[in-house]
Amino acid sequence: MEIIPAIDLLEGNCVRLNQGKYNQVTKFSNNPVEQALSWQNQGAKRLHLVDLDGAKTGMPINDACIREITAALDIPIQLGGGIRSIERAEDLLNYGLDRVILGTAALENPTLVNTLAKDHPERIIVGIDAKNGKVATRGWINQSNIQATDLAKSFIGSGISAIISTDITKDGTLKGPNLSALKDMAQVSSVPVIASGGISSISDLISILALEHEGISGVIVGRALYDGTVDLSEAIKAIENGHIQDYPSNKSFYA
Repeated sequence: MEIIPAIDLLEGNCVRLNQGKYNQVTKFSNNPVEQALSWQNQGAKRLHLVDLDGAKTGMPINDACIREITAALDIPIQLGGGIRSIERAEDLLNYGLDRVILGTAALENPTLVNTLAKDHPERIIVGIDAKNGKVATRGWINQSNIQATDLAKSFIGSGISAIISTDITKDGTLKGPNLSALKDMAQVSSVPVIASGGISSISDLISILALEHEGISGVIVGRALYDGTVDLSEAIKAIENGHIQDYPSNKSFYA
């Protein structure tokens, strides 16, 4: 299972939101390139970027920063946020990104996702962000009545490379992942699932590792890295060594 550090971009800064709320922003760095290099130097095999301005407004405010990061790093980079057209997706891929993530478009324009997945095999990810099991879009501002698992099912056979499953109520809170929702998502998905939201410790990572056999291929870690509750290099070593025995196995595991 891959540990993927996250950088959320807002007006060129490295930030984190609490439960996706733009009025609850913590700024960690005004140099995202330096931060990205730090994660690479600590052993990251992939970087996760989120364009928060793009997600909210659809405007390419952070493109210069994105290009700088892709030029500086040697590891693959994936990015989501505001990708709602073929042209935008292809522009980002041409910047040197390995994969792009479509969230709002997955719900509002699934044909776009299917077309991109056909034209760019293994380079298109669907991001499914959910609150109480229902999909949220446009930077988590709009709440739909669509079940997250139903949206995942709709992309079976589409050719997407993965699904990123984010529990909005957990994101940025350091309160632990929603293991039950992750298990449900992995069981209905036809492609690997990457977990996101709530990671606060190496124990949380190990708890997700228990779902690897269900189809969880990676986990995105953000605030815990910046707050220091998770050390990236230690986390990578723990997962690579398979320290799953350190986590108790009981019926409450998926509660």
